[in-house]
Amino acid sequence: MKNIVIVLVVVGVIGASWFFLSPLFIDEVVDEPLVGAMPTREQVDAMEPAERDSLMEEMMAEAVARPATVVDEPMEMAAAEVPLVVATGRFRDGDAIHKGSGVASLYRLPDGRHIVRLEDFEVTNGPALVVLLAGAFDPQDAKEVKRKYIKLGDLKGNKGNQNYEIPADINPNFYRSVVIWCDLFDVLFSTATLHVT
Repeated sequence: MKNIVIVLVVVGVIGASWFFLSPLFIDEVVDEPLVGAMPTREQVDAMEPAERDSLMEEMMAEAVARPATVVDEPMEMAAAEVPLVVATGRFRDGDAIHKGSGVASLYRLPDGRHIVRLEDFEVTNGPALVVLLAGAFDPQDAKEVKRKYIKLGDLKGNKGNQNYEIPADINPNFYRSVVIWCDLFDVLFSTATLHVT
């Protein structure tokens, strides 16, 4: 019996020693993102699918609750020179949640530059939205969009009239649609198939 008591005391002393002294030797590393900060693409890619879906739903709910950002940029025009509409198309919904409307037009400016102009435009608010020029005709999913595309820039506002310049080294004739895209989660929000005028 005395041996059992001694073993219990020794085990208790060892356990208590470990409890009080182990924090001196063991590091607990925490790497939390800033509350309200947008995660990086690398962080999203490293997530488990369920965690990624949960984050996307949470961020979409926050984005939808935000007030609309309205942009009303004038069309670039020199006196007595008129931009030429090369192609145009109407935005359609990406799916039941991600909705878009308005017109996307491809213009050739008098100086030879090309721009994409969104007019009477409206899209569901979302995180990390960008404007893409895609090679696919009426893309339906990420695979079709990512086959061939160029990023024209971050979406300036989820409502209104806005311009996006196409880089001078890009031939716009090789692209068939304008896509509003969530760059963080690879989600198609809205697309406008361009028809040559």
